[in-house]
Amino acid sequence: MGTDLKISTRSTVERYSDALLDLSHSIHAEPELAFEEHRSVEKITTLLAREGFKVDRGVADLDTAFVATYGDGELVLGLCAEYDALPEVGHACGHNVIAAASVGSALALRDIADQLGITVKVIGTPAEEVGGGKVLMLERGVFDDVSLSMMVHPAPYESCAAKSLAITDLEVRYTGKPSHAAAAPHLGINAADAVTVAQISISLLRQHFEPGQMVSGIVTNGGTVPNVIPARASAMFDVRAENLESLQRLENRIRDCFSAGALATGCTHEVVQVSPIYAELTPDPWLADAYRRAATELGRRPLSPEQEQREKIGSTDMGNVTRVLPAIHPTIAIDCGDAVNHQLEFATACASASADRALLDGALAMAWTTIATATDSQQRARLLARGGAA
Repeated sequence: MGTDLKISTRSTVERYSDALLDLSHSIHAEPELAFEEHRSVEKITTLLAREGFKVDRGVADLDTAFVATYGDGELVLGLCAEYDALPEVGHACGHNVIAAASVGSALALRDIADQLGITVKVIGTPAEEVGGGKVLMLERGVFDDVSLSMMVHPAPYESCAAKSLAITDLEVRYTGKPSHAAAAPHLGINAADAVTVAQISISLLRQHFEPGQMVSGIVTNGGTVPNVIPARASAMFDVRAENLESLQRLENRIRDCFSAGALATGCTHEVVQVSPIYAELTPDPWLADAYRRAATELGRRPLSPEQEQREKIGSTDMGNVTRVLPAIHPTIAIDCGDAVNHQLEFATACASASADRALLDGALAMAWTTIATATDSQQRARLLARGGAA
C-alpha cells in the first residue's frame, strides 16, 4: 500500500507544480515583515480554500495566522508554513519556499487522507524572524490537537535532524540627561556612553562564554545630534546558547553588563524582551529517520547524522514546537554559491530553479514521511498516545 500511496502523492505534487511554484515566486516578490504578512496569507489561504480545505483566519488572535484543515482522521498532522521576510534583504531565509512546500505536501496528502486515517492541517505561523508566532500559537492552543508537525527550511546544506540555538532578544534602554555638549557637558548624563560601556562589557565577557553561547547586537538609538548629550540611547542584542538552561545563565550575565552601563554613567535603564524565548530544536528521532529515507529516495544527499551534530541553523520558534510534540525541521539544500541565509544572494537563490526543485522535493519528502508514520502501527500508536489526537 505504501508504494501506491507514494506514487499518488508524487502525481499530485507534479499536477500542482505550476501552482506551487507560482505561489512561492509571488510570496518572494512581495516580502512582508513580521505580523504584516497579509498578502502572503491571502495567497496561501485562497489556494487552500479553492482546493477544499476549511480555512480559519486570524487564529490565536493573530491577524496573519491561519489554520487550513482537511479530513477528520484521528492522527493530526500539522504542516507549518512560514512567510515573513527580513528588512532590506527580503526573503533571504526562504520562507516563500517553506510556505509553498507545506501547501504542496498538504495537497498531496489530501487525496489519501481517508486511506491514512489522518487530518491534514496547514498551520500558518507568522513572525518567525522576530515575534515568535509559533510560541504564541502554542500558548493559545493552536497545536493542542496536533499529533505530529513538520516543515522544511532552505539552507546551503541538507539535514534531517537540524540543530538550532535557543535565543532571547533583549533591548536595553538607557535614560540620562541632556545638556549642551560644549557649553555644559558636565551637566549632562550620557546615555550613549552607557550603551558603549555595555558593549565593551559584553565583548570582554565573550572570553568566558560557555561553548555554544554567543551574542550579537546593534545600536538602535545613539542620540540625535552631536552637540546635545544623548539623554536616551538603546541597543538590541540576540543572546543565544545551545539550550534553554545555558541561555538563562548567559542572559543573567548579559543583564549584568547592561547594569554596568547604567552604573558607570549614572543613567537609569530598563531591559525589554522583544520576542518570546525560542527553544533549541529537539527533532523527533523516528520522524527524522523517516524523512532521511524519503529525501534519499528522492535523490537528495543529506549530511550524515555525525555531520549534522556539527551544524547549527541559527534559531527558530519551531524549537518550541519540538519540545511540546513530535516534530522535525529539516533543511533542504539550494544552489546558492557561497551565500548563506540572511544574505541578498541567498534571497535571489530562493526564487531559482534549484529552490523550485527543493520546494517540490520537500513537499514530497514530508508527504512520504507522513505516509511512513501513519502506516506504522507502533509509531501511530505512539503519536496517538501522547494525547495530541483529535
